[in-house]
Amino acid sequence: MSMTNSSTDKQHMDIIRKYFTDLTDQQLDHFARLGSLYKEWNARINVISRKDIEQLYERHILHSMSIAKVIHFKPGTTVLDVGTGGGFPGIPLAILFPETSFLLVDSIAKKINVVNEVASALNLQNVKAEHLRVEEVKQKFDFVVSRAVTAFPKFVAMVRTKVSNQSNNELANGILYLKGGDFEEEISGFRQQIRLYDLQDYFEEEFFETKRLIHLTLKNK
Repeated sequence: MSMTNSSTDKQHMDIIRKYFTDLTDQQLDHFARLGSLYKEWNARINVISRKDIEQLYERHILHSMSIAKVIHFKPGTTVLDVGTGGGFPGIPLAILFPETSFLLVDSIAKKINVVNEVASALNLQNVKAEHLRVEEVKQKFDFVVSRAVTAFPKFVAMVRTKVSNQSNNELANGILYLKGGDFEEEISGFRQQIRLYDLQDYFEEEFFETKRLIHLTLKNK
């Protein structure tokens, strides 16, 4: 590895250490390896935009980890990551919460191939990735997570039957949805069940100024 790459990797890890100060050595190692793993795979299969790959740690890894600023999943929690793409937010969350089970699904097979390769390289035992549409998923989960794969009402309709009624975490079971920009109209029909978290309250980088996390409580009757 060149000195330039080594220096760049250190800068990228600094942003993780800045906001997550209690990571284990193994977790730090896993996060440090994500940079080279994704660059290697992105050169073969474009799962992250070319302009974003240099901002991987801020715009993808740390953004995914922001969910952990709102909830600390208890051991045994189950999470479905819908439209995971290259593995976000599922892979960073799986590193943070090794006792939580994650199913990552995407309708594009080549992206799931990358997720499986990354999870295998890090030996993440709590990750399963499948080439599926969310409608094909049969089991129920404590939480469904995603990074703005579609308009919020459409997403809720797609996943609402995938959430278990039995809540065991501090937050009620439901959707944890990372979204940016102006989406007031999209969430207007869910005001009673929604809580919004401004990510700029947790991170000072400019990227997070317009980013929010939506928690929607869901109960199936």
